[in-house]
Amino acid sequence: MPEHATSQVSRTESGVWTPRIVGFLCYWCSYTGADAAGTARMKYPGNVDIIRVMCSGRVDPELITTAFSRGADGVLVCGCHIGDCHYINGNHKTMARMPLIRKVIEGMGIEPDRFRHEWVSAAEGEKFKEVVTDMTAKVTALGPLNWPQLMYDRGVGHGHDLKPWGE
Repeated sequence: MPEHATSQVSRTESGVWTPRIVGFLCYWCSYTGADAAGTARMKYPGNVDIIRVMCSGRVDPELITTAFSRGADGVLVCGCHIGDCHYINGNHKTMARMPLIRKVIEGMGIEPDRFRHEWVSAAEGEKFKEVVTDMTAKVTALGPLNWPQLMYDRGVGHGHDLKPWGE
């Protein structure tokens, strides 16, 4: 088995493990809310790799499973509140998809607290901070996922040959 499949656990400079969380944030609201949190210099964990998407309704289930398979310990999807979508009904698609995605990843053996969906508006920098802080604490308590190794151990070869997310 490739060496990187067993070395996907990220550590800080002090040697303490921190979870890798991939956040898919809608461009119009959630990304702006995250930016507002940063602009206001709110303190929250900096371990979320933010991927800006035009609409949370465009977050395909494959993006979420790919994030896990490439070494993410948690995945966060944030979108506009219902009724505030720039694309009218994109967040309605998100609202329908996310519970289904949760069931799929649970069926794959991934703990439910490793996946989170939230509505965060452009004015909710504080809420974004709280969501990231809470999710980081929950994923930290669960420990590293290392899904490629988990799948390899179960006899599923896909993923063990991929480089970890961000490398």
